[in-house]
Amino acid sequence: MGFDHPECPQRLSAIEDQLLMSGLTDWLERRDAPLLPLGLAKLAHSESYLEQLQRADAQAQTQGLVRLDEDTAMNAHSWTAALRAAGAAVAAVDAVMEGEVANAFCAIRPPGHHATRERAMGFCLLNNVAIAALHALEQGAKRVAVVDFDVHHGNGTEDILAEHPAVLMLGFYQHPYYPPGGAQFEGRAHLCNVPVPAYTSGETVRSLVAEHWWPRLEAHDPDLILISAGFDAHREDDMAQLGLVEADYVWMTEHIKAHTRAGQASKIVSCLEGGYHLSALGRSAAAHIKALTI
Repeated sequence: MGFDHPECPQRLSAIEDQLLMSGLTDWLERRDAPLLPLGLAKLAHSESYLEQLQRADAQAQTQGLVRLDEDTAMNAHSWTAALRAAGAAVAAVDAVMEGEVANAFCAIRPPGHHATRERAMGFCLLNNVAIAALHALEQGAKRVAVVDFDVHHGNGTEDILAEHPAVLMLGFYQHPYYPPGGAQFEGRAHLCNVPVPAYTSGETVRSLVAEHWWPRLEAHDPDLILISAGFDAHREDDMAQLGLVEADYVWMTEHIKAHTRAGQASKIVSCLEGGYHLSALGRSAAAHIKALTI
């Protein structure tokens, strides 16, 4: 998205390096990300917005970087990358729902949870998790849950899923912070947002999550759980001011697995969102992936 932008290619390299060093690479089945059919993008985004992205793509082919807002830009390859990111999430849902794999982690860029039905923002073009959740419903899932542990509120996911009570959305986020205003759809039973102030510790976040998330997740009894896996709440990440460490992400992952249906294999698709301190991102993502595989 431009020189010195935090949403950079090195983020995926940092995760890859940690997977290699941890010895996890040999245990993982890797699949390439397919391009998302444009019709599936329309599950979550308006036709006019998708046309806007395609016009920006055409402009980027000749002009280079095209700014969509002060934080978000497209270059000549961004549209293809966005289609592959969302395509990975959908393909992972299909593989998990069909029993080909137990769980999946999508190492993807650009992230998606700030992309609303009508707008790109916060480094996000297509809302990968929202598209995947609505695709799962179309494929026969009765109930889906989205768990968002990125440090920023998943405003785009909330915007898209607010009218879909079959999808439970659980999140915590630093507040006040980006995006301005925090949650916009209070009072809806299928939306559970937990704002926390800057400098909140991982221990406090665990307590809030246990109080607010787990009872709702158990009551919802989802066929599939999607994770918006942002690792920018890590205490080493200077994009925000929360105090989580790798063990907190492992704890959340293990508890998410524990709340899948009793007696059935877990069905979880996790999609990379934020995380901008490269070392902390790599360590946290590798710990999260290891917890998914155990």
